[in-house]
Amino acid sequence: MNKKTYIFKSEIKELLNIVINSLYSNKEIFLRELISNSSDAIDKLKFYYIKFKDKELYNLNENYFINIHIDKNNLIISDNGIGMNKKELINNLGKIAKSGTKEFLNKYINIKDNNINHNMIGQFGVGFYSSFMVSDKVFVHTKSINSKNGYLWVSDGHGKYEILKKKKKYNGTDVILNIKNSCNEFLDLLNIKKIIIKYSNYINVPINLKCFNKKENKYIYKKINISDALWIKNKKDISLKEYINFYNTLVNNLGNPLIWSHNKVEGKHEYIILIYIPSISPWNIWNRDEYKNGIKLYINRIFIMEGINKIVPFYLRFVQGIVDTSDLPLNISREILQNSNIINILCISITNKILNMLNKLSLNKDKYNIFWKEFGNIFKEGLAEDEINRYKISLLLRFCSTYYNSKDKYVSLEDYLNRMLPNQDKIFFIISDNYSSAFNSPHLEIYRKKNIEVLLMFNRIDEWMMSYLNDFKGIKFYSINKNDNIKVNNIITLNKSKILNNENNLNNFILKIKNLLSNKIKDVILTDKLDNFPVVVTTSVNEMSTQMSKLLSAVGKSIPKIKYLLEINPNHVLIKYISNIKDNSLLKKWIYYLYYQSLLIETNSLNNPSKFINLINNILSNLIIK
Repeated sequence: MNKKTYIFKSEIKELLNIVINSLYSNKEIFLRELISNSSDAIDKLKFYYIKFKDKELYNLNENYFINIHIDKNNLIISDNGIGMNKKELINNLGKIAKSGTKEFLNKYINIKDNNINHNMIGQFGVGFYSSFMVSDKVFVHTKSINSKNGYLWVSDGHGKYEILKKKKKYNGTDVILNIKNSCNEFLDLLNIKKIIIKYSNYINVPINLKCFNKKENKYIYKKINISDALWIKNKKDISLKEYINFYNTLVNNLGNPLIWSHNKVEGKHEYIILIYIPSISPWNIWNRDEYKNGIKLYINRIFIMEGINKIVPFYLRFVQGIVDTSDLPLNISREILQNSNIINILCISITNKILNMLNKLSLNKDKYNIFWKEFGNIFKEGLAEDEINRYKISLLLRFCSTYYNSKDKYVSLEDYLNRMLPNQDKIFFIISDNYSSAFNSPHLEIYRKKNIEVLLMFNRIDEWMMSYLNDFKGIKFYSINKNDNIKVNNIITLNKSKILNNENNLNNFILKIKNLLSNKIKDVILTDKLDNFPVVVTTSVNEMSTQMSKLLSAVGKSIPKIKYLLEINPNHVLIKYISNIKDNSLLKKWIYYLYYQSLLIETNSLNNPSKFINLINNILSNLIIK
């Protein structure tokens, strides 16, 4: 039997232990690694034929295969690639981090030969050892294309391995894994199929799984991988239906895509991008701790990982698709991306592609409305996260507006600017809890009267968003929830003489309000911006707004109570009536009524609504009795 035992060196034993027990985060990775090795071996054989121009053997259409089957407690992965001789077995399997692929490339491939595609995934030579995560013992039966003899390599991963001659008719390699009792899930055909489809579905070699055929009443090898990766094809050769069908293989129950982009980038770094904008949002997309983006990373058609936060900004996490590259550096487990310039290049490229896609999509208002309803609030996060593209993002923002009487119609900032009045120097907006509150707010009365458009914001993220959006094309934003006593904007001018006259007439009334509500409000002022409402509350321009206060409270922040400015409409019938009440007890009730009313309109809630209802009932009862 000519068997010989070899001992791993002490440092190699330690590294082997790390590879087996710590390097890979998921045990199923071993199958991807072994299939990748088999695919590499087949590529090596093709390159060998090309290099030596063997006309009889040179046939890239030969029936190459990777066969997988289960025999009792063994999982067997076979290929008809280049195989290994005894020396190569020692070098490639006896020395961890010895890359057979890399050595092969250095030996046989002239990199300057542009006719040879030498994209192979094995760059570290440690993937094979992941098989010990699931195996008590591993057997490698192989025969090199240049050798008459076959060899069997055997090891239990505990410090030594054996090599013996064993006859093998054809070149190639069989890897036999004696599966551990604790890993019996890898002896389940359905599970093996699932793993293959997940990681190796697009390898350009048929992967055949041995299964029982009921019709023929026998075991047959059935191809289970697609092989033909859609993104590798020329865009001109891909139909609309094929793009949509491929999208449906990537996602579940997310409808048809709104738009997609397919690009191959060549040059110093080469990669392929195929990305889609969905029409339906995943249910858990707002879970920032758990949800990851839908970008899947492939290296030469082999799936590596998905949801990589470095490859696309988080505010674009709704995007689905694939990135396939040949020169992205990984660590030796191929699972953890290293920081590198290539990652940054990919991120910049993908981000620009997505923003360009959205710009193109925005030309179709119906489709863009679908996108905005599903992902608009997520997209707004980009104003804070992506300072470089802040202007591009602002062009793609959409808002409800007083221009339409509908919650389902949106305007862009460009639209707003095109409709501004001749002397208008600000973009006006209001923030409230919901569309109805914003649309019916008393703050809007004077703007409607003067035919000035106001953007309506009512999502929780809007207040936070506006802290990053100071202007658009040099035009400043102005919150009409605020009161700016220092500088009144040039288009909403108040009748100061009229206010002054009213103030003289209502001086005693204003003083009584201030005394009664001194611990609740900051000040009382008169305004002529109201018509149908007697009062409204505002915050000073440099102070925290109502919505920001709610936002911080919702995340557990402790914030001081807001002291509002109470603005009074002196021309309103209620103000005229209340200001003439002589009964201090009754006057007090009416003042509280005005205050609670304004607070309810501004905040959409009261700490004690029953108190307010009782107050109204008491006032009404007094009027009825009177």
